[in-house]
Amino acid sequence: MNKFFGYILSILHYLYFLLVLIIFQPIQWLSLKLGGYTAHKHAVDILNAFLISTYYVLGCRVSFTDEQHVPTGRPIIFVANHQSMYDIPPLIWFLRKYHAKFISKIELTKGIPSISFNLKYGGGANIDRKDSKQSIVEIAGLGTRMKKNNWSAVIFPEGTRSKTGVMKTFHVGGIATLLKRAPNSLIVPIAIENSWKMNKYGYFPLSPFHHLKFTVLPSIEPADKPIEEIVLEAENEIRSFVAKN
Repeated sequence: MNKFFGYILSILHYLYFLLVLIIFQPIQWLSLKLGGYTAHKHAVDILNAFLISTYYVLGCRVSFTDEQHVPTGRPIIFVANHQSMYDIPPLIWFLRKYHAKFISKIELTKGIPSISFNLKYGGGANIDRKDSKQSIVEIAGLGTRMKKNNWSAVIFPEGTRSKTGVMKTFHVGGIATLLKRAPNSLIVPIAIENSWKMNKYGYFPLSPFHHLKFTVLPSIEPADKPIEEIVLEAENEIRSFVAKN
């Protein structure tokens, strides 16, 4: 029955999702041209609020829990497990006051209305996974912008999405590069639950009627800790939280 409703609701969801992307393409362009970074960011924030609303068409709901009082006066590296593309809009929207930027595949900077435009001009890092030197330079540039502007970054250290919700081992590289350029950054783990279930049948049909949960966990002050210890601590926090729920 879940799959039956998935076929019907997926069509409505994708049509709505595509409509939102098409509408916000010129809105982003105008915002950037007329109002610069600030206006463009507001447009992107609103875009992602609308993208979240497309989840409701599937009968899904989203909750974001933050009881940690994460500061806004310094760069933050938000470290999260990664389950699906549906992780992204809630993180952009709910972390909007932190100016959170993403590390994305360079292929995504072309051909996708609104999303490609934001990736090109939003201030994140667009990496070529086949070119390790280019990737390091891009991530380092993001770290420099974080330090200069008190921006934040969201990083998925697993490297790829978990299609079953089972977490993979976290990699150190991206976080280490960001910390080298923005050493005053605070590490803040975020546990993501249930977004993988939307794609359990693949991209069509999507699986409806799930509760996507995003929970901010206690922060980690890097201080003089080895990077491997920092990343392992973040991984263990998220893994332990997800296992309990």
